[in-house]
Amino acid sequence: MAQDDPPEDPDKSTEWAELRTDLAEDRNIMALERTFAGWMRTAFAAIGIGLGFKAVFGAFDPPWLAKAIATVFILAGGWLAITAQRRACHTMEKLSAHKFEAVSTPNFRVLAYAIAAGALILTAGLWILNDGSLTS
Repeated sequence: MAQDDPPEDPDKSTEWAELRTDLAEDRNIMALERTFAGWMRTAFAAIGIGLGFKAVFGAFDPPWLAKAIATVFILAGGWLAITAQRRACHTMEKLSAHKFEAVSTPNFRVLAYAIAAGALILTAGLWILNDGSLTS
């Protein structure tokens, strides 16, 4: 039988088509998880840039400017984490795992909110944990 010939058993053909569709959905879930991981790496990179900026340009004049720029990057990292989590959970609601066990969406939320909380705490520490002055 040639590749373009119709299948001899239509029920078997339907079964194979459904299996391929299920496997495609599983691949989409795995792609979603990889994309979420990529966004988390980007969030950590933004937070790291903020910390690096403050460390390298700490003696900036005026002194609050280095903190302000670092704060933008750190908070952007927290915002990226929350945004990625919302997109991932929204997409995951539309998909169903068939042949493998997907990561549960609460794990996305825990990680994203932990990163966002860490970014807020880091920002507060950046402005508060010094000699008591908001300008240095």
